[in-house]
Amino acid sequence: MNLHLKTLSLMTWRSRFLEESFWSLEETAALAKQLPFKSPSENIFLHIMDLSDPKQIWKFVENFKQEHKLHVLINNAGCMVNKRALTEDGLEKNFATNTLGVYILTTGLIPVLEKEHDPRVITVSSGGMLVQKLNTNDLQSERTPFDGTMVYAQNKRQQVVLTEWWAQGHPAIHFSSMHPGWADTPGVRQAMPGFHTRFRDRLRSEAQGADTVLWLALSSAAAAQPSGQFFQDRKPVSTHLPLARTSSSPAEEEKLIEILEQLAQTFK
Repeated sequence: MNLHLKTLSLMTWRSRFLEESFWSLEETAALAKQLPFKSPSENIFLHIMDLSDPKQIWKFVENFKQEHKLHVLINNAGCMVNKRALTEDGLEKNFATNTLGVYILTTGLIPVLEKEHDPRVITVSSGGMLVQKLNTNDLQSERTPFDGTMVYAQNKRQQVVLTEWWAQGHPAIHFSSMHPGWADTPGVRQAMPGFHTRFRDRLRSEAQGADTVLWLALSSAAAAQPSGQFFQDRKPVSTHLPLARTSSSPAEEEKLIEILEQLAQTFK
């Protein structure tokens, strides 16, 4: 697949709290050089930020607005921290990265996206969210026993709700969320070692996991789909399992947005 783009901005996430980063700066830069651009003279910019740090995200957004255009935003960075811990700002780390960070980055860049033709936002969620109903009463896991896998799944449910909400409020942008399938990635190996050991022969490759992301970002067929849907293997699929009772009310979804907006403005 050839990328018919003149400029690519890589916004890579650096973790201050995982034991080790999955990609070094050198590896990220090398990967960028391997992308199938038509011409080697086309511009590639590497931006580094900590998606768990709201103040850093706001600063990045303001600088990016002044210097760059944006046609496609792919929210792929995330984490699964299995023991409850807080960032320097006092935020639970999974929530800070997977939900609040994605909210600030996306809402902050919407004005930039709206200036372009055929803008798109793709958020990489997870099929794990299918077991979770939106819970706005304990977004930072302060009052319930902590289970990192379930916290991650709740975050991914929140991302799906955000995608649907953004699609309603910003019709000029095509929003989608997706499940990449279970892929053999460094994140899975570190965060879910037991799962990886048990199912490693059945896991997808990283390229297979990225296929639907790239399709949503680049294809005209994807843009023809209604905005706000959840995809797997290039097809829209339900965000709820039969009889799972995971649907949320408009009031619950509005509460999520209100909480995130209040927190976001606190760090602006």
